[in-house]
Formats: sequence, C-alpha cells, structure tokens
Amino acid sequence: MTALALEIKDLQAWYGESHILHGVNISIPKGQVVTLLGRNGAGRTTTLRALLGLTGTRKGSIKVHGVEAIHLPTHKIAHLGMGYCPEERGIFASLSCEENLLLPPPLKVRNSDTKSMSIEEIYDMFPNLLERKNSPGTRLSGGEQQMLAVARILRTGANILLLDEISEGLAPVIVQALARMITTLKANGYTIVMVEQNFRFAAPLADQFYVMEHGEIVEHFPASELAAKQDTLHTLLGV
Repeated sequence: MTALALEIKDLQAWYGESHILHGVNISIPKGQVVTLLGRNGAGRTTTLRALLGLTGTRKGSIKVHGVEAIHLPTHKIAHLGMGYCPEERGIFASLSCEENLLLPPPLKVRNSDTKSMSIEEIYDMFPNLLERKNSPGTRLSGGEQQMLAVARILRTGANILLLDEISEGLAPVIVQALARMITTLKANGYTIVMVEQNFRFAAPLADQFYVMEHGEIVEHFPASELAAKQDTLHTLLGV
C-alpha cells in the first residue's frame, strides 16, 4: 500500500465560539491530488487552515507523513512538509518577483523525497516569472501572482501543497498552465489538496473527490466514479 501523506480523523475546528468543522475524515496517499468540493461556507477553506493550525481550537487527529500534528504550532507543521497557498495569495507588493522567491528559507522536511526547488527550476516551470523577475509584485497580472504564490511554496521544499481557489478569476490560458503545473508536480511525487469552484479545472486533475457540507464530508469517491456521481454532484453543488 502507498504510504499516506495526510490522514485526518474526526477533525473539529472553531473560530472563537463558532464550531465550523464537525468531524472531518480524509485520507490522502502520497502523490495524489485531492479536490475538496462544496458550496461557499461548507468548510473547505477552514479545513486547509485547520491542517496548518491557522484556526482557533482544533480537536481530532492530523497525521502528516505519519507524524501527529494536531497539537503542533504552525511553523513546526510546515517543517513536516506542508505548504499553503491562500486565496488572497499574499504576494509582497514592494518586492520584485525574484525577491519574493528568494524570501522563504528552505525547510529541512522530514522523510522527504523532494527538495526545495532552485530559482532556475522555478523559472523552468514558470517561464512567465523569468520574464517578470524584476517586476514589483503590484505589476504582475493575477495569473502571474498566482504562479508566484505557488512557486514560493516550492522554494521551501514542501511536498504537501494546500491550494485554495488557485484558478479563480484567471484567463483560460493561465488556468491551463496551472493544470500543467499540477500534473508535473504530481508526477514528481507531490501531494496536492485543492479547494476549487472551477469544476472543469479540478475534475481532470484529481484522484479523489471529497464533498463538504456544513463542516462535514458528505460524499467521497475516486476519480473512476466521477461520471456515475454527476447527478449527486448536481444536487449538492449545482454543477
């Protein structure tokens, strides 16, 4: 059996007194792409944030490459190999594209077959960033900012990528480039968890689908069952 990159059991999370996640269970083998589907407010982004300890109280179990992380602070979870690309991207506007890439320190990730990507490897994967390496963050297009946000994670050596709505609002040609990036990363052994509203983007890439509603997993199926689940997805998501 393939080792699990992530094993989440009975994950509960709160923002202040608001109980958002109600016992989430997800298992992701190393090297798979998993998509979290659901309507806005279903708890998908909170799930990603909870994995890194960016919510309030958490209960349950989160094992990252077999290491229990539920009680670890965020920086120690990152050292287990997890990187997060939030919906707002978090580009440093006053820094150039290349300065943004040079900012994150490489992590010594435990039990990792991957290593932090060099600047040259980043530019090979993202030729647009090479062309704009001296441009300030504010001058990059939305698609270039999204590429930079993902590339910055790869510079750290993280091998589990949490990607929140990376295709949102981008031109089709950029969305296609991001799809090629995910395919390449998967082939190189990266594990990817995506929150996506763009079903056409996510569907061909994912190995597994989890559907969330009211902070719980209400459907889970492999990519091989996607066609058979269309009616169910239409009911749950309106897709």
